[in-house]
Amino acid sequence: METRVETTFRDLDGLNAGTFVRMLGPLTVLRNGVALDLPASRKARAIFGYLALSPHAIGRSHLCDLLWDVADDPRGELRWCLSKLRSFLDEPHRTRVQTSGDTVIFDLADCSVDAIAVAGAAEQGIGTLDLDRLLALSQLFVGDFLDGLEIDRSYSFNSWLTSQRRRLRACRVAILEQIVAKLPRGVDQASAHLEKWIELAPFDCRAHAILLATLAERGEIGDGEHHLAATVRLFESEQMDFEPIRAAWEAARGSGSPRLAQFVSVTPVPPITLDHDEAVPHATRRASLAVMPFAENTSGGIRGGLADGLTDDVITRLAKLRSLFVIARGSVFALADRGVSPEDAARRLNVDFVASGSVRRYANRVSVAVELVEARAARIVWADVFDHKHDDTFEVLDQIGNSIVSSIASEIEMVERNRALLKTPSSLNAWEAYHRGLWHMYRFTKEENELAQCFFQTAVRLDPTFAPGHVGLSFTHWQNAFQHWGDRESESDRAFETAGQSLLADDHNPAAHWAMGRALWLRGSAEESLRELERTVDLSPNFALGHYSLSFVRAQSGDPYAAIGSSDLSRRLSPFDPLLFAMLAARALAHARLGQFEEAAEWAVKAATRPNAHNIILATAAHCLALAGRIEEGRAFAATIHRRVPHYRIDDLLTSYRFNRDDAALFRQVAKRIGLD
Repeated sequence: METRVETTFRDLDGLNAGTFVRMLGPLTVLRNGVALDLPASRKARAIFGYLALSPHAIGRSHLCDLLWDVADDPRGELRWCLSKLRSFLDEPHRTRVQTSGDTVIFDLADCSVDAIAVAGAAEQGIGTLDLDRLLALSQLFVGDFLDGLEIDRSYSFNSWLTSQRRRLRACRVAILEQIVAKLPRGVDQASAHLEKWIELAPFDCRAHAILLATLAERGEIGDGEHHLAATVRLFESEQMDFEPIRAAWEAARGSGSPRLAQFVSVTPVPPITLDHDEAVPHATRRASLAVMPFAENTSGGIRGGLADGLTDDVITRLAKLRSLFVIARGSVFALADRGVSPEDAARRLNVDFVASGSVRRYANRVSVAVELVEARAARIVWADVFDHKHDDTFEVLDQIGNSIVSSIASEIEMVERNRALLKTPSSLNAWEAYHRGLWHMYRFTKEENELAQCFFQTAVRLDPTFAPGHVGLSFTHWQNAFQHWGDRESESDRAFETAGQSLLADDHNPAAHWAMGRALWLRGSAEESLRELERTVDLSPNFALGHYSLSFVRAQSGDPYAAIGSSDLSRRLSPFDPLLFAMLAARALAHARLGQFEEAAEWAVKAATRPNAHNIILATAAHCLALAGRIEEGRAFAATIHRRVPHYRIDDLLTSYRFNRDDAALFRQVAKRIGLD
């Protein structure tokens, strides 16, 4: 039986009741306020710590490999450790150490576990917590995670222990940052939390800036000068740029009303400088990302070989997308060479997100584990393991690299969309207005498309050089033309015009060429459209929407076999894309043109059942089902369309697409059978 551990915890005042497990410090278990005697065996306590954090059952073989490097009878020793844990953990009416077959799991569902409480808060979003909750979480930290529980020659366990300590320390820093932001200025409690923040993250420019601004506000100029000098020496010792901190001190000391608020704000800021408001237009903040070098686990965690090559490839491909500020290879590799953890590197580089991972090679397999963390909230945004058989290692790593790049880009875009949605429209910069527009655009209704257009217009008004804003505008005009929400000719012209503006802003942006390729298709220039879309994927082979649009155009008037390949590639690159319904529909159209009507129907139904599929996709499914002889199913989709748009007919579908005469005649023929003639 699998029993998941609770991710909540009782208030500290309530620890005298029930069972409380302290892992943020030396391992301690309290039952009704009384400390239990833990087993003397360090490995038994290590098993307790490992299983307490596991949400699922763990195999005995895995536990043996984790803790016993060389042992005559590791399973016998494991049984002995489990018996010791049962003796103090099990209760008369509750068996907490549960075994089933060859697996072990702890039932701690009614217990309070401090490390799980912190991890749960990070998953929820530390920035969403109120001050009382943050203060209670902060009090849980009395030391490092499982302090003093390293096990000699248990390398796998010690590696796990180190990674957990890093993650929970990053959570603690994020909690302290939020507390400092939310406590009233000048109170001693705020100063104490700020000092602890600096102690744990000595290279976090924001923490130093807040402290210096606070000292200036109090008139403690001498203390500020001493802190600045000490901080400069610290940064110089690590060959790091200290000018942002010096600039923060000069701004705070020299102003009659020190600008503390701009440093206390926990909204992420671009790398390089803290006083960027004067140097950078109000608009052009892109989400920033550091990809730390992947570890090569086959070499005992030491970097090199395939891992370094994969890291370099991922950095390059992400930079080619031009939608993110990606820290250059030299900086992240230099920090990794100094043993800096991903979480610490993110704060030193002042980035919004950090990605890290590991590469493991077996006899005939390559396994790559990756995770993406929102740096200042210490929240895992995405994690996955890519495990592939391989004949050609480099070909497999190329496929894995594609998946990693696309997943990171799409996950960051989703986070940024959701973040922009929570802000008031008047407070948005161009980057945020653009992502707010994306949120509305992906609803695929006329009203939402109009709202999206307004936000994209805001983005380009705030920064006319911001290419994504023009791309977004082109998309909304394209939708108006394609879905008959406006005059097709004039909307096609506007889609073309705004795509041209995106190219003027950034000719190397693949999305700009994508917008132009789609606009050219609207204007009836299929060959020019394909050339522009091919330019898109040349610039960024990982740009999923470029491959989708190649499939879309080829499915109607080009090579249908190539359309199927492009559709499959676009879905591999972005399996949860908001335009997934369109990727599926393009493949359906290609099968229909090949006379493979049953396959066309299957793919079209998949497209139509996506939650944001619009009427054209439903009509595509209705006609493909009719071509396959599945008339009743086709009529059901037609009825759904008529409930939305009573007068929808085959001409509406054919004027959206650009079929040749024979294919159009085929669709007209079956339209009569489902009531869409």
